Amino acid sequence: MIRVGVIGACGRMGQMVCRAVAEQDDLALVAAVDRSHVGESIGKLIGRPKLDVSVSDELDALLESHAEVAVDFTHPDVVRDDIHWAVAHAMHLVVGTTGLTEADIEAVERQLEAEGSESNVILAPNFAIGAVLMQRFAGMASRFLPAVEVIELHHDGKADAPSGTALATARKIAAERGRDWHGPREESVEGVRGGEVEGVRVHSVRLPGLVAHQEVILGGLGQTLTIRHDSMDRSSFMPGVLLAIRRVSTRPGLTVGLEPLLDLPEER
Repeated sequence: MIRVGVIGACGRMGQMVCRAVAEQDDLALVAAVDRSHVGESIGKLIGRPKLDVSVSDELDALLESHAEVAVDFTHPDVVRDDIHWAVAHAMHLVVGTTGLTEADIEAVERQLEAEGSESNVILAPNFAIGAVLMQRFAGMASRFLPAVEVIELHHDGKADAPSGTALATARKIAAERGRDWHGPREESVEGVRGGEVEGVRVHSVRLPGLVAHQEVILGGLGQTLTIRHDSMDRSSFMPGVLLAIRRVSTRPGLTVGLEPLLDLPEER
């Protein structure tokens, strides 16, 4: 039985993670950390009134409950501190909060090494398995069709733009495509061509009604190829989150992305 605590437990994703963990026979939800609903039962909030776990606004609740794995779905403003705390307290951590920079990731690696690598961390910009496959297929396709742009679409409450998934996709394309392609740079309206990530154009859409969507459009002589993934509901992230919780103790140090956990065939 893996003892799990959730940071950001009362948010939309946090409640869903709590519910998913509570439904598993091999996992136990033992701590819920959030700034709201402090003192209330997380069980009542997620429709499991028999679950006797009170919401705390202190990370020390994870230690007091003897949690083995913490899951963070909070906000870019606080996630860095949460990661620092977990590593300093030798607790395994699964992070679904996006907005971390390359410098942030390097800082996590340095802290893990400084602390003797007693805890493991999985950082994943997207826990939907279909989204991970989309990224891999996009990288493969860009070897043959290097003219490519990324369009990501999310709900209007998302705190970062572009999304972590779009950044990871663009970087994978940049690393794998056979040659660079930039396309026209002229704009009659500033920014209309989107942003640029390592030479790959990325466009962000934010609208109510959306959840998480991304398409990669590749162009070639007389043809286009579109690779698209749609999360119609946040439940699409739960299988990946549960996989990460179960695997984090077996992956020393820092793991970025869900793909290393999927045991996919090695790319040639």
